[in-house]
Amino acid sequence: MPTQSSAMWRQRSNRGLLIGIFGFCLGLFGIMCGMFWEDIFNWFKHKEMALAPDTRVYENWKTPPMELHLDIYLYNWTNPEEFGNLSSKPILQQLGPYRFIDKPDKVNISWHPANSSVTYRRRSFYYFDAAGSAGSLDDEITTLNAVALSAAATAKQWSAVKRGMVDVGLKLYGQEMSVTKTVDEMLFTGYSDSMIDVAMAMPIFGDEVKVPFDKFGWFYTRNGSADLTGVFNVYTGADDLSQLGQMHSWNYHTHTGFFDSYCGMTNGSAGEFQPQQPQPGGSVGLFTPDMCRTLPLDYVETLQIEGLQGYKFAGGDRSVDNGTLYPENLCFCGGECVPSGVMNISSCRFGSPVFMSYPHFYNADPYYLEQVEGLEPDKERHEFYMVVEPSTGIPLEVAARFQVNMLVEPIDGIQLYTDIPRIFFPLIWFEQKVTITSELAEQLKLLPAVLLGGQIFAGICLAIGLILLLWMPMQQLLSWCQTRRYDVKTQQKSNGQYKSRSQFSSAEELKSKASTLVCEKSAGESPDSSPLLERNSTPAAMITKSQTDDNEVICIREGTDSKQD
Repeated sequence: MPTQSSAMWRQRSNRGLLIGIFGFCLGLFGIMCGMFWEDIFNWFKHKEMALAPDTRVYENWKTPPMELHLDIYLYNWTNPEEFGNLSSKPILQQLGPYRFIDKPDKVNISWHPANSSVTYRRRSFYYFDAAGSAGSLDDEITTLNAVALSAAATAKQWSAVKRGMVDVGLKLYGQEMSVTKTVDEMLFTGYSDSMIDVAMAMPIFGDEVKVPFDKFGWFYTRNGSADLTGVFNVYTGADDLSQLGQMHSWNYHTHTGFFDSYCGMTNGSAGEFQPQQPQPGGSVGLFTPDMCRTLPLDYVETLQIEGLQGYKFAGGDRSVDNGTLYPENLCFCGGECVPSGVMNISSCRFGSPVFMSYPHFYNADPYYLEQVEGLEPDKERHEFYMVVEPSTGIPLEVAARFQVNMLVEPIDGIQLYTDIPRIFFPLIWFEQKVTITSELAEQLKLLPAVLLGGQIFAGICLAIGLILLLWMPMQQLLSWCQTRRYDVKTQQKSNGQYKSRSQFSSAEELKSKASTLVCEKSAGESPDSSPLLERNSTPAAMITKSQTDDNEVICIREGTDSKQD
């Protein structure tokens, strides 16, 4: 029959085995979690960030939650009467900003699971913000006559007869080099012009003249329209999150047709997302429908926006070069290559001689700045840049700034444009700057915290698992050390009279010897050795009860008779 000590030993052994098994499983879980937590995290992030009607980013993508402002600056031409004088330059006075609140939305959304893309149109409503503006919509602006210039530039490549007809029309309707209109007319409301009316009523030039609007205004028909910027098709990231928000096609084509070769490809981002994990020293692309091309932005620096680390990509020399500095940009020339700093988008603007640049010819060749007076390029106010959060590709801050210029040059056969200087004339520039809200920034801050928290959790599980796995062996080792120390002390006290525990052949022998020691000690401390007892007393058999380890030992000592003479 098993003793009580054997049962307790088995109980402790079973408990230690269970603890060891649990520790092994917990440690294994910690190792697996540490190895695959990042993959698990990326899977959840992929599921939540891919564009779909039921994902977290969809509503923010469809209707941005932050308030957007469009700030517009117009150049007032103060000396138009001196334009024919080659000794004087156009003097420009910047007016504005005229601020408009932008309420964007995406409409006509169609999903295409076959190639993981979505098709949509952009629509924006603009509301004038008088409090945020530095002027009124009734302010009058004197500027270049863009309608007359467009007509003359279109006729530049025609025969002398057709150019003569355009010249007659310009004289007949009293067209001049400059016009004076209100800010409201120059922007969203637009103004009527006799040349536009005639071109629409009498299409004598056939397909060579395309008149898209019945009025002229830089943002005419843009307010509330979903047709002006075209049809976008971007990847949803459902099958590859690195493609999220990247352009697949524009107006149902993967090539715009406005530039040759790869310059006309519809690539880059549509603006809402950039490729994840961009590298310092690299670049990102931004497709701009108003210029019918992709604008490359190069890495500049790493900075903090709302407590988040972001990579700043800015438009530099390469972005506005026409092949002068970067030969790969030669296909952006559009027929005639000009010094670096302006982008020829005439083919995208119905043949009008429109050239885009950064405000005040920032980052442009000094050639342009020397043609006019009143411009002061400044990096802080005129740089085009985008700050991207690297792990998600979400823009943290965007400052989109462009300037519209028109090329004025002598045109044979048209009297209004005879004996004039060749000038890239600045007309208007606009800025749309937006920074991520603090609420969205806090949500983005959770992503690295969750990733780090999972890795810490895996480490804790591994540490606890190892402790539990080694608990029983360590306990047994400590117990052995304590027993060994006890044996050494016992040998020292007995001076060789007793065996050490390790010298006994069995546990029963050790217990028997321990009982003998207890009984002997009890006998030595018997009460009959006390002087308080009567010498002639004969004690009965004495029972001494002791405890050794887990066994109770009973010693019986019989008394002896003694007499005194």
